[in-house]
Amino acid sequence: MKRMSALFMVTALVTVLAGCGSNNNGNNAASPSASSGSSSPASTESASPAVEKKDVKIKIFNFKVEIADKFNQLAEEYEKQTGVKVEIETHGGGEDYNALLKAEIASGSEPEIFNSEGFAALEPYYDRATDLSGESWAKDVVPAASAPATVDGKLLGMPMNIEGYGIIYNKDLFTKAGITELPKTLTQLKDAVAKLEAAGITPFSTTNEWWSIGHHTINIGLAEQPDPVKFIEDTKTGATAFKGNSVFENWINYVDLVFGHSQKDKLTTDYATQVSLFATGKAAMIQQGNWIQGDIDKVAKLNLGILPIPIDDSGNAHIYTGPANFWIVNSKSKHPEEAKAFLNWLVTSETGKSYLTKEFQFIPALVTIPATADDIGQLGAAVSEQAKDAGGWHWGRYPDGVIQGWGAAMQEYQGGSINKDKLFDKLEQAIQDIVKK
Repeated sequence: MKRMSALFMVTALVTVLAGCGSNNNGNNAASPSASSGSSSPASTESASPAVEKKDVKIKIFNFKVEIADKFNQLAEEYEKQTGVKVEIETHGGGEDYNALLKAEIASGSEPEIFNSEGFAALEPYYDRATDLSGESWAKDVVPAASAPATVDGKLLGMPMNIEGYGIIYNKDLFTKAGITELPKTLTQLKDAVAKLEAAGITPFSTTNEWWSIGHHTINIGLAEQPDPVKFIEDTKTGATAFKGNSVFENWINYVDLVFGHSQKDKLTTDYATQVSLFATGKAAMIQQGNWIQGDIDKVAKLNLGILPIPIDDSGNAHIYTGPANFWIVNSKSKHPEEAKAFLNWLVTSETGKSYLTKEFQFIPALVTIPATADDIGQLGAAVSEQAKDAGGWHWGRYPDGVIQGWGAAMQEYQGGSINKDKLFDKLEQAIQDIVKK
């Protein structure tokens, strides 16, 4: 497999990510009450006895279920090297992470580090998010990857990594079905679906998880707007709508294709089962991102690629990339300085960097972290290669609660209890229910 440096891959992502984050201050209008963080020295592989704190424990409220086991192993390594215990509590997949995090904080528990998306999703945590602009690693972050968490010139989180999603496909099943040309348009994708079914192969593995069929799928229609940010802001004010929008009128045809040509029990299929069906070769395609590489590899070594998602016959289909999430240092926790030290160690120590790339299979968001295609897997490499033409991630521009409403509406549509027009009405209503509060 061709080897690539992290600098090559991350540079390829800069252009598209800059488009996602360029209007950050305009969308995060409120000023954060972030504590100012002083720069901590980069942690070395073995901390000196002077900085060991064997009775200190920091808690991380983690969103990434895919890395849970490896993350716990990393925590053990950190304790060995520094004496600081790291407790990791992981929630995600089918769980509502944001609701659980808010409940955790409301209970009086203040994790030292938690995850948040940028833009509007970060606003509820302005009073807790420590300014990390002065940290030693901050200058090495790809500017566009930091943009969603940069408010009034302050960097309020460390980008976890860069991710991308599209239609992941099994190359061997495509060959078996006689698909010799990769589909670039919706009509061609329909033809590929017909060939797969003729060969006795289920075209898509899909899920009923609200977040996957909700914000990931709806983001396609947002990202394909001529001006995604304007469209989003106009939906908040009611100046524009999903119903009658030419992009979303095309988008629904792609949605129908996936829902109509997937496994029979899709209404009860959770994320783990969806990935398992694909990993075991029971379906040829899955709309997911490079984050599923590790779960697939646990089952089988498949020959994989990523297709841009076509919603029409223009031939201008895209994958969609963005910073997956941010590590937020909680200024109201007991040990924010130790939390900053952990993040420094994560991105500067050889152990931390190795875990990020080789174990978590992350595409790094810092140009100082080397990675190869062998490290990040076939899917990470495929995302990197297509990044220059990728669309952005925009669901985080809506306040929390909107995407949950979207997910519920998409579940109804997937189950056939509402039609297209009612779906569009519910997508719009989900925005107004939150924005008008």
